[in-house]
Amino acid sequence: MAVFTPLSDTQVAAFLDKFDVGRFTALQGVADGTENSTFFVTTDRHELVLTLFEQGEHEELPFFVDLLDYLAEHRLPVPGTVHDRDGVALHSLADKPALLFPRLPGRHPEAPNIAQCRALGDALGHMHVVSQHFPGHRPNPRDLHWLRIKHHKVLTYLSPSDQTLMKDEVDDFESAFSQHRELPQGAIHGDLFRDNTLFDGERLGGIIDFYNGCTGDLLFDLAIVINDWASDADGRLNPERHDALLEAYQARRPLTQEERDLWPVMLRMTALRYWLSRLLVVYVDPPAHDLTPHDPERFRTILHARIAHGALPIPEVSR
Repeated sequence: MAVFTPLSDTQVAAFLDKFDVGRFTALQGVADGTENSTFFVTTDRHELVLTLFEQGEHEELPFFVDLLDYLAEHRLPVPGTVHDRDGVALHSLADKPALLFPRLPGRHPEAPNIAQCRALGDALGHMHVVSQHFPGHRPNPRDLHWLRIKHHKVLTYLSPSDQTLMKDEVDDFESAFSQHRELPQGAIHGDLFRDNTLFDGERLGGIIDFYNGCTGDLLFDLAIVINDWASDADGRLNPERHDALLEAYQARRPLTQEERDLWPVMLRMTALRYWLSRLLVVYVDPPAHDLTPHDPERFRTILHARIAHGALPIPEVSR
């Protein structure tokens, strides 16, 4: 979230007239983020979030609207879009696609505790049960096919040992996944880092920023979460946070034997996915705005830790 396209009070007040959300009273730009312009909007009845989409494929926005509305209807803690008086959610404002959301309670957890990990695991497990029936479809833009194509673009910027590491890992992933049947599929968040959640104390107030959402392996989504939420500074997995997340998740959706077999590989693959995507931003495709890219080194460290120490045992659950 950030502000790249400024808006005036007058513009926003006129925009809100299309919706049954009350009278405009205040506008505040949100400074965090990397891709879209985001504002907190206050009316005499609601606290709202207004997002202008600056980048990406705008024709894909209906997928995100439908997904958020579907999950909200199934009582997931996500910001279902606000629809206007004619039932339309997606609009244009300042010549940019615009969506309005309810503002969810809480703040990002910088160092999540066990209770927060348990709450997220429960919500993600619930989401994955529900999302398997979501009728929309968007291919995963950061899957193994993407890794295979894109890793060549950064090799010249890496040390010889890192070049070998990256090429060997992609080969290992292709070999491992070719030996297994398709994993359980559904709509996934695709970027569920701690800064895409809101907590009010130990209560999960919301899961936000679904703009990497797509259709893909549910295990891919879970591995992204574990690598961010359960990794210590040295990249190694923290057993308490790891187990809290996976126990709560599996109480909703137990992993299949196929998923258990591929779990160590998926942890490595999602670590490489973020190491590579951050390298691409630094060296190949810098952001359109003057922003500091995320440090690729964090996920290089995590990948090395997964290779050196493997995965922790997956907690058993009663079925």
